[in-house]
Amino acid sequence: MSNSNLLSYGVTSTLIHQFADISDRQVGHIVRQERQQYQVITAVGVVSAQTSGRFNHHVLDTSDFPVIGDFVGIQLTPTKDAAIIHQELPRNSLFVRQAAGTTHQVQSVAANVDVALICMSLNHDFNPHRLERYLTVCWDSGATPVVVLTKSDLCSDTEAKLAVIAPMTLGVTVLTTTTTTANGLAPLQTFLQAGQTFALLGSSDVGKSILINRLLGKTIITTDGLRNDDKGHHTTTSRELYQLSSGALMIDTPGMRALGLWGADTGLAQNFSDVADLIRHCRFRNCHHQTEPGCAVKAALATGQLTTERGQSYQKLQAENAYSHDTQAYLAQKQRTEVANAKQIRQIYHPKHY
Repeated sequence: MSNSNLLSYGVTSTLIHQFADISDRQVGHIVRQERQQYQVITAVGVVSAQTSGRFNHHVLDTSDFPVIGDFVGIQLTPTKDAAIIHQELPRNSLFVRQAAGTTHQVQSVAANVDVALICMSLNHDFNPHRLERYLTVCWDSGATPVVVLTKSDLCSDTEAKLAVIAPMTLGVTVLTTTTTTANGLAPLQTFLQAGQTFALLGSSDVGKSILINRLLGKTIITTDGLRNDDKGHHTTTSRELYQLSSGALMIDTPGMRALGLWGADTGLAQNFSDVADLIRHCRFRNCHHQTEPGCAVKAALATGQLTTERGQSYQKLQAENAYSHDTQAYLAQKQRTEVANAKQIRQIYHPKHY
């Protein structure tokens, strides 16, 4: 493999030249991740990689580790069949969520994604409120969201469902697809252009694995077909980046049962720009949109300019996001205390170093 192949995997010439004068370092792109085990594409090919001891020592949280899509500074082993990751390079975007099953950790999902493809099936998985949540997190990540509605062949009221999500997808591209016909993915395929990195996001069983297989033109991810409830058997557990024939890069991610917000201020403002505009016209800056006089949100609800459902969705996500900020502040203070305590202990047992 050469630098030309690195370029086709999104590594810019600027990044390559950045490491040209460092004899034992070069740039790599993480193309597969299984927890903290990685495969990285380099100038000599794809190699297994892990973070260095020094890197691990400075990590304060699991979310600080590299993720799929990250560009990293690496050092190849003498046999050039493995590498040590020494640094993460600056990211263009980062998709994060509150880690499932806990309220005290953030999980990084994918980095350097240009377009986030939010997959939602038109049968059992259709959930407008979940879509609002995904849109909020995607806008906050720095990527551009695109909604991909799958399994249109299993839906008899597609137009009605499109009407339901229309108010929440203003300015967002919505694609309807199926994998059962020859041209069923045509709307999506015209979107997948070289030079961009896409990520498939969504719940389990929405058909992401089948989409990847169809787009690659071969079976990379095995599935056992569909059960009687239209759910596939395969569940992705790792994250992997593929190169499509168009030259586009595609990241496949595990299905997410839960998608908690984590400091998604920008995403809320972008996804609920209609509500944000109303809030700016409230008489009081700290208006809670309950009983305060001069509340523009209440006035819009009364006239039907803003639906009750849309207003409630915003308030729910806003409250969840505010709680995540409180949690982050608590964790930051806890971390500062632990670091200070550790330093005091070192001063007691190793005074000569202080």
